[in-house]
Amino acid sequence: MDPRDVIRAIAAPTGDIGASFYFTPETVEHGKSLGLDGFRFYVLGRGGVLGDVESDVVRSAFGYFHPALVERMWTTASQVVAPRAAAREYLACAQEHGRRRFHDLPGLAAYVDAATTVIANVEGVSMPLFAGVRAEPVPDDPPAAAMHQAMVLREMRGSAHLLALTAVGLASHIAHAVKRPADIGLFGWKDDPIEPSDGDREAWNRAEVMTDDLVLPGFAALTEAQSTALVDGTNAMHTALQPRD
Repeated sequence: MDPRDVIRAIAAPTGDIGASFYFTPETVEHGKSLGLDGFRFYVLGRGGVLGDVESDVVRSAFGYFHPALVERMWTTASQVVAPRAAAREYLACAQEHGRRRFHDLPGLAAYVDAATTVIANVEGVSMPLFAGVRAEPVPDDPPAAAMHQAMVLREMRGSAHLLALTAVGLASHIAHAVKRPADIGLFGWKDDPIEPSDGDREAWNRAEVMTDDLVLPGFAALTEAQSTALVDGTNAMHTALQPRD
């Protein structure tokens, strides 16, 4: 498979898989056991790999969110749990989610092998959130490892996309309005209406192409068998997450 075909094949489903544990009842309940509500656990747990930093650092790594929202969530949450500790707890939630949802899926070891190759071959310069989560240990059992690496792949593309947005001169909150206009309020922009222009949409499209370019070295390192395993594993996990009748 052509590396760009693999990139396009897994981009959207990996985004879904990597975020699928964020607000599950199990994750939210675990956050409450630590003294954090669901959204504070998300902000502190996801950003905690960056360490005990100022909220502006977290917002720069997240993008999209209103700075005041990140400042409020990060500051109040980090007064309850240390950021690195919250990150470990959040990653454990992701891994347990994989064990629950993917325990009976075949081919996960091959998926993990392929995902690990991609992750290792993207340099990660100017991608701190990706670099931070990549540095965390990967569990040994395939269901948990597959979920963990899918989450790392999600942060990889997300970090690359923020770089691409900067390169094309498009602010991240405007890019978010292009892609997910109905969700702007959830990201803290309810009182700041955003109306993307045609030029903004064109810039977003250029950033998408550039994002593929930035992650291409990782996918170019795959063998044909690994490419197939990555796509098949992604599709199997994505299917497993769909509601069942």
